[in-house]
Amino acid sequence: MTISEKVAYLKGLAEGLDLDTTKSKEGKLISVMIGILEELAMSVEDLEENALNLGEEIDVLSDDLADVESEVFDEDDDLEDYDDDWFEVECPTCGTDIVVDDEALAEGEVECPSCGTRYAMELTDEDEREEAEEDEEE
Repeated sequence: MTISEKVAYLKGLAEGLDLDTTKSKEGKLISVMIGILEELAMSVEDLEENALNLGEEIDVLSDDLADVESEVFDEDDDLEDYDDDWFEVECPTCGTDIVVDDEALAEGEVECPSCGTRYAMELTDEDEREEAEEDEEE
């Protein structure tokens, strides 16, 4: 039973008592109190409806924020597959080991410290690399 229904029930009980609300002090008091209760019940219902609407809007905003966070904070997902902050590759020109770190990956190229040759770095996973090698063999 809602608050409005309870107040309506109380109002019906008061009317059933046939209280004189014009001459009797008690009748006037009860009539005014029931009027105030009716107003409070309507206000509470409005507040509950507003809270429900706000909750729905917050859910929508939360979903939108989650989308923004995934775009902003998940942009480096392709780098998360590597356990170390760096790895080494062999220079095809001179055979020296070249250290490749996150900065070199971000720049997209690396320079051999011995011979000075610059190489483009492309980050791919093992499956893509194997498919590329198979395509080259065909």
